[in-house]
Amino acid sequence: MDKSFLFYGKQIFFIGAHPDDIELGCGAFIAHITGQTEIHCITLSDNQKNPLLTNLATEHYRSMKILGVPDDHITLKDFETRRFQHLRQEILEYLFDLNKKFHPEIVFVHTPADLHQDHVTVTKEALRAFRGTTLFGYDVIRSSHGFFPSFLVEVSAQDVDRKISALAQYETYKDKYYFSPDVTRATSIRHGVLAERPYAEGFDILRIIGAFGHIED
Repeated sequence: MDKSFLFYGKQIFFIGAHPDDIELGCGAFIAHITGQTEIHCITLSDNQKNPLLTNLATEHYRSMKILGVPDDHITLKDFETRRFQHLRQEILEYLFDLNKKFHPEIVFVHTPADLHQDHVTVTKEALRAFRGTTLFGYDVIRSSHGFFPSFLVEVSAQDVDRKISALAQYETYKDKYYFSPDVTRATSIRHGVLAERPYAEGFDILRIIGAFGHIED
């Protein structure tokens, strides 16, 4: 008997601090649900002030295309990297306006176990902006400390392959260990083991808003 917990949202938000964050943390899950729901991917910094990272925006759009997210559902803002703490109020107001406009049922943000100062700010302000909304936290492996998933979502081998292909679009980061296909596949297998499934993506539960009911036969 399949013991999986079924969940759904008509609109799902994925919010990250920098290009690559969402794909690293949620890429296989996004590949799994594209075509089944409306997805919006919002990245708060385009990293364009760093002369070594000028290709990131283009790479991000290519990456998201492989996952199945259309360009008009991708947002790249220009909040300054590593200064999110000082821009906290502006970020809160931006996220609050997004919630007021779209009313997503589910929001994915960085795990609270993340050490990066920008990632921490995104999560704290999202919790404020999306009150009354279900929020899950995803892991960006390079900057997490003590992450252990409490919500495991089954994905397929094809979803993992698409995540690997999406991350391969980041030529800027091709030498980074956390972009290695082996690391991505191993992480998906490990989360799958925890879920007793072949592959899974793992998240923190930040907040669940639910109503108990049953589906009529």
